[in-house]
Amino acid sequence: MGIAWLVQRFTRNCGWVDAVWSAATALGGVFVALHAGGPRSFLASAMVLLWGGRLAWHIARRTPGAPEDPRYAAFRRDWGAAFERRLFAFLMVQAAAAWVLVATVGLAAANEAPFPAAADVAAALVLAAAVWGEATADAQMQRFRAAGTGGVCDRGLWGWSRHPNYFFEILGWCAYPLLAINRSVHPAGLLALAGPLMMYVLLRHVSGVPPLEASMLERRGDAFRAYQARVSVLLPWPPKRAG
Repeated sequence: MGIAWLVQRFTRNCGWVDAVWSAATALGGVFVALHAGGPRSFLASAMVLLWGGRLAWHIARRTPGAPEDPRYAAFRRDWGAAFERRLFAFLMVQAAAAWVLVATVGLAAANEAPFPAAADVAAALVLAAAVWGEATADAQMQRFRAAGTGGVCDRGLWGWSRHPNYFFEILGWCAYPLLAINRSVHPAGLLALAGPLMMYVLLRHVSGVPPLEASMLERRGDAFRAYQARVSVLLPWPPKRAG
């Protein structure tokens, strides 16, 4: 994340921060999974690499020449002259969060229960569904922005959730507890629940939904308020009918 701070300082675009974080978290997960040496090491490695590789590539591809992410743009505006110093501290917090996720992958890989088991198949399916859902939501938003119609995107998954990408991000981290907790419910495996719980708290209540929705309200006003009134904040759910 120190590298991410240097990259954004050189490019003046914090979009690169999220790309670096995704790639670094994935590589850290691969390292600890292979080091664990359990029967699930390669499965856990493949899962975290698929997640991080797709997300890092998606963010890196859209960042050059694009406006800065509204969350970071707000930090730049609000923090003023202290921006670089405070951003570095913020990125170190992100690094700490990444280590929690990396530990979650390591706990999944270290499970010594007989492999494969039904929970392993379930974990792979959950991760695949999460990556598909997040990629689909990202593609739908990208097409909406490319159309240049303005307003609020309520097409596809965005018509069922205001933040489908965040929902599928959280869902993906639920795959690792499935790998980590064997039939005897080993106490160490339960610690893998920290990953999805942390991601839920961060995305729903801290650095995800609150600042993004504040930015959307500022930019879209009543159109976004109407969107909030009819569409679920996180869990995909049929939208409310008008009136």
